[in-house]
Amino acid sequence: MGGAPTFANLTEQFYAAVAVDPILAPMYPAKDMQGAKERLQLFLEQYWGGPSTYSETRGHPRLRMRHAGFPIDTAAHDAWLACMHQAVINLDIEEELKEELWTYFQYAAHSMKNKDDVGKSL
Repeated sequence: MGGAPTFANLTEQFYAAVAVDPILAPMYPAKDMQGAKERLQLFLEQYWGGPSTYSETRGHPRLRMRHAGFPIDTAAHDAWLACMHQAVINLDIEEELKEELWTYFQYAAHSMKNKDDVGKSL
């Protein structure tokens, strides 16, 4: 997939977009943006076969539980995917690897939804 440099690039681009997104930015305190970048990078490195640093420092990923405190409805889901899609497109890796990443992110984003479009918990 390209290892740590690829995931560092991906998370840098992703969080630059998140920081200016009107839906997503309020979910990420500015003081923790660097921490969020680091956690996502470590998670992705581990998920794609790299070192288990994420689990060693944070425990089991439990993604849905870790995101339960954030209202993730269709608008948030779509905004997150838009930021991530642009980051994936901009990576300097083979197209088939971009497609593999994008498929994973679509699945992951769908599984994080926890609110319907009227705010009811799913």
